[in-house]
Amino acid sequence: MKIRGAVLEEIGRSRPFAESRPISISELELSPPGDGELLVRIEAAGLCHSDLSVVDGNRVRPVPMLLGHEAAGRVESVGAGVDDLPVGTRVVMTFLPRCGECAGCLTDGQMPCVPGSAANNVGTLLGGGERLTRDGHDVKHHLGVSGFATYAVVSRKSVVPVGDDIPADVAAVLGCAVLTGGGAVLNAGQPREGQSIMVVGLGGVGMAAVLTAVSVGVGEVIGVDGVPAKLATARELGATQTYSPAEREEKGIKADIVIEAAGNARAFEAAVAATAPGGKTITVGLPAPDARSSISPLGLVAEARTIIGSYLGSAVPARDIPKYAQMWREGRLPVEKLISSRIGLDEINRGMDELADGNAIRQVITFDQ
Repeated sequence: MKIRGAVLEEIGRSRPFAESRPISISELELSPPGDGELLVRIEAAGLCHSDLSVVDGNRVRPVPMLLGHEAAGRVESVGAGVDDLPVGTRVVMTFLPRCGECAGCLTDGQMPCVPGSAANNVGTLLGGGERLTRDGHDVKHHLGVSGFATYAVVSRKSVVPVGDDIPADVAAVLGCAVLTGGGAVLNAGQPREGQSIMVVGLGGVGMAAVLTAVSVGVGEVIGVDGVPAKLATARELGATQTYSPAEREEKGIKADIVIEAAGNARAFEAAVAATAPGGKTITVGLPAPDARSSISPLGLVAEARTIIGSYLGSAVPARDIPKYAQMWREGRLPVEKLISSRIGLDEINRGMDELADGNAIRQVITFDQ
């Protein structure tokens, strides 16, 4: 079938992307779903730093590649072996499929799925191969989803069903921002009553961490970012204290659990320094591969502090997405407050500029079909 999607043509073009246009809106051919796969009509897709990191070259992926990994839509048809998702079911995409059998999948979310990660690295679906072509040439899949398109074929293990009562844009944001930020709090942090939680870096993932920390209600929630508007938004979401990085350092503010969501080596150093004795530093940001940080091992030993790396919020999507959906239903996790704007597919290059400039929390592409 013919679809319309956002294809990254070349990695590392100069800014602004609105002028260099690394992403083209193309007509592509999408093959039917194979065994264990399904066809999804995309309703909404969020722009995330993981998309930007491919565009700017921090995460090298094969191109051309149809981008987009945070998305939601409805099942249009299913391949052989998929018998639990009726046509019309709203599903959330998850960019790290879990085979359920490998050593990574047996860690209850602590480690990524081994074959899922391998497929993501080479731009295929979990079961192998591509379902996308353009003018007879293969186009790679982004993280098993390729959600910046009107339709997508994905592995059954790359989606989680949610109820019709969950709006499509909210459902999309559950699949990455909330899984990662919320999971950093609940899965990796596991806060106890009275513990304070600090979030360093208030993008989509960081704000989701703030929102989740507020919903838990165990102690003070502190936001740290260099953009005043983001600090104001964090306060609106319920943060009890907010600081610029310089203010936090000057005042010596620390917390029991500190989540680094900036994807920056200096932010990681600041997060470690802001962790109270006996506390946890949880890093979910994705800096450039060659980025390096300098910290004091003595401080870790003498103050019994822990550093935890948390990929996708140490999540098991099939377990965690329904949990966050229920929290939304109960009014405890107003995910819609993370959505800073809704844009069209044709605006994606400008949207990447907004993301790179720190002007957006979560931009969501909506599809009118």
